[in-house]
Amino acid sequence: MSLPRRQFLKGTAAASAGALVAGGLTPSRASGEPPARRAASATTPIIITSHENQTGQNAVEEAWSILADGGMALDAVERGANIIELDPEDMSVGMGGLPNDQGVIQLDASIMDGRTYNAGSVAALENTVHASSVARLVMERTDHVMIVGPAAREFADSFGIPEQDLMTDRTRQAFLRWREAHSENDDWGPPDHLITQGGEQGGPGSGAGAPSSPEGGADFTYGTTNVLAVDANGDVAGITTTSGLSWKINGRIGDSPIIGAGLYVDNDVGAAGATGRGEDVIKSCASFYIVMRMREGRSPQEACEDAIQLIVEKYRNVNPDFVPPEKFVAINKAGEFGCAWMGISGTPHMSVRNGDGLLVYEGTASLQPQG
Repeated sequence: MSLPRRQFLKGTAAASAGALVAGGLTPSRASGEPPARRAASATTPIIITSHENQTGQNAVEEAWSILADGGMALDAVERGANIIELDPEDMSVGMGGLPNDQGVIQLDASIMDGRTYNAGSVAALENTVHASSVARLVMERTDHVMIVGPAAREFADSFGIPEQDLMTDRTRQAFLRWREAHSENDDWGPPDHLITQGGEQGGPGSGAGAPSSPEGGADFTYGTTNVLAVDANGDVAGITTTSGLSWKINGRIGDSPIIGAGLYVDNDVGAAGATGRGEDVIKSCASFYIVMRMREGRSPQEACEDAIQLIVEKYRNVNPDFVPPEKFVAINKAGEFGCAWMGISGTPHMSVRNGDGLLVYEGTASLQPQG
């Protein structure tokens, strides 16, 4: 029997997060050393991504070559984001991202350049793997900040960016699993007379050649990619790119393309990005809040934790048991960095590259409201 939607989302969100942490990477934090203290030893140039897996590490290493040669933070974050967007095994962004409830992959992305205080974004963009690069075109080639839907695809066409099918076999199978499992009241899935009381197929037609659901349980992800950098000139830039909440309502826009929500950059302070349940990030203007906290003197680690507490406090009097799964990452102009998340088991990690080398950094987790 299928779980009720709310119960399903709660269980699958925790499972997806656990899969991210279980990637086999060893946290690179010194024993007994608090995250903020370790971050304070960092230097610039620096580039980070919220992805701690091998693709994330490859992305910051490749982007570091731009920064090491004296290149711009803006170019570095685009290079890093493009590498992650191309990974077909990553079901949260670009190629192979999970689709909406109509089986269509719609991408959101934003970019912000601290040096020029300029920004660009796209939302509900289809058939375009590098949403972050289209967002950069919006920023640099128009006087607008956001272009959405079919118009975003037409905009990409005008610059000669080819259409590309983003659906991989893995993504398609995940969608088919979800479509057959998400409701007991529709007609997707095996015929009712071939389903036993336990929810499995049975009866005379259950042998080879009988209709069957794709193997495995339903997939779910809140995932997003943030890439933030400071270059040798002290200029700051950032990108947030995503395929959004899986199985979202057609046309739903999350926090990722919204400046101040999924991404914010201030060249005098630093940058912050968000992943997780976009609705909470939008309502709290979380990335802007984190950067403003850093402006007030908080470290990136402390500012990320402040944003977690802000959201928890807002829900405390409404539903104290509700702890949504957000993850925040941040850097400042000094090269300090931090990350924190909530509502998920384990601790968050991110990939960091600076003059000291590659680091897989372990942040902090807040699983329940603080007293």
